[in-house]
Amino acid sequence: MMELQMENLVQRKCDSNEEALCNFHVSRDKLPSTFRLLRVQGLPAWANTSCVSIRDVIQGDIIVAILSNYMVDIDWLLPACPVLAKIPHVLVIHGESDGTLEHMKRNKPANWILHKPPLPISFGTHHSKAMLLIYPRGVRIIVHTANLIHVDWNNKSQGLWMQDFPLKDQNNLSEECGFENDLIDYLSTLKWPEFSANLPAHGNFKINPSFFKKFNFSSAAVRLIASVPGYHTGSSLKKWGHMKLRTVLQECTFEKGFKKSPLVYQFSSLGSLDEKWMAELSSSMSSGFSEDKTPLGIGEPLIVWPTVEDVRCSLEGYAAGNAIPSPQKNVDKDFLKKYWAKWKASHTGRSRAMPHIKTFARYNGQKLAWFLLTSANLSKAAWGALQKNNSQLMIRSYELGVLILPSAKRHGCGFSCTSNIVPSEIKSGSTETSQIQKTKLVTLTWHGSSDAGASSEVVYLPVPYELPPQRYSSEDVPWSWDKRYTKKDVYGQVWPRHFQLYAFQDS
Repeated sequence: MMELQMENLVQRKCDSNEEALCNFHVSRDKLPSTFRLLRVQGLPAWANTSCVSIRDVIQGDIIVAILSNYMVDIDWLLPACPVLAKIPHVLVIHGESDGTLEHMKRNKPANWILHKPPLPISFGTHHSKAMLLIYPRGVRIIVHTANLIHVDWNNKSQGLWMQDFPLKDQNNLSEECGFENDLIDYLSTLKWPEFSANLPAHGNFKINPSFFKKFNFSSAAVRLIASVPGYHTGSSLKKWGHMKLRTVLQECTFEKGFKKSPLVYQFSSLGSLDEKWMAELSSSMSSGFSEDKTPLGIGEPLIVWPTVEDVRCSLEGYAAGNAIPSPQKNVDKDFLKKYWAKWKASHTGRSRAMPHIKTFARYNGQKLAWFLLTSANLSKAAWGALQKNNSQLMIRSYELGVLILPSAKRHGCGFSCTSNIVPSEIKSGSTETSQIQKTKLVTLTWHGSSDAGASSEVVYLPVPYELPPQRYSSEDVPWSWDKRYTKKDVYGQVWPRHFQLYAFQDS
């Protein structure tokens, strides 16, 4: 009897907004249209529904793994993902230096190549978090938000997007698409040392950016939004950072309800900002047109950022503040006060799992115009700043994100590098492109009919925090990591403690 009552209670919470994540179940062929949260240790089972660990995504008969990241703990990574030790070729593109890099060089498997991309502008970092896994029959592209360290994959709110792509038909090798061009343009800036690998039944290939032209990316469910360091002018002005986002959004048409609708910026490191640059960024984030062909208009942004109390009471206590590395001089600027909003994530069970995820979106209630999952924090270094009468964009760092849009066409997304099961729509030769189907993006707490009619498909996105965000009260203090906090945390600790896990990216 007691068991039945518990089951009924769980079901009621699932049916309400209280534990909305427990209803997030996505079929494999629909996964590329959304993203997933990473598993968090110590949460109730419902809060890890459809969530992933590193072993869930790095699996199968991988021939080449390219791991792109900022921080890499090789002592954690190999035991956490033992399959990595069996992959013939592993390229780690990283942002490490000094002692950590020397340790990696001494302890890496012999077949691993370590590469730190060029950083031509001071204070830049290689911050992009992605994996490119090459299989005998295709490539898996993963874009995520976690450093390759234990705390990022176990204790924090993080996000991950993934899609598998097949090899191109030999007769269509020259076919291109926006996703392919953006990917190869981005990879070409990394300047990694070329190496050879053998693909069974296909022979030896040089693994360089052009190699990825062999894959068919036409079914890509997202657009890539990348940043690379440099002073970008001419045709490159619109290729990177917030200008790339502006350019892609300007090609899109959104529902009328998104006219002048608000924006949300959520991230884990705050650069040194000013009002002029905030207006520049919101101009890009507000791009796009309504169905009546008029511009959507500027949206008012809110910044979702943990309070001191959030960090103190978090799963890690004050130690979580190591990964929210923003100094008081950046956080305490007067003009930012009107933007602050709370990290409230009870519907995903993540109110105490401090965010390392970075997300930017335009929303109206529980509907989303678009959603960006990215490595980019809120900084000029990550997004770029316009210079020289808006003719030049200066970016310091490498970043990578995926932009989820309400697509007007649904390609078949059922191909898998690790499974031979072919979805019925691919078997029958139909990839759903004959019938134009607009997707509607919504949060997990959206209440409407999932059967929105044949002309529209509802795509649920597991946005981990509440929308609309709740503004700070007069008692709320935004976290900054270089202040003293003497009120003890959940482990009886005060702040600062005497170790530091994250290097601050000032920006």
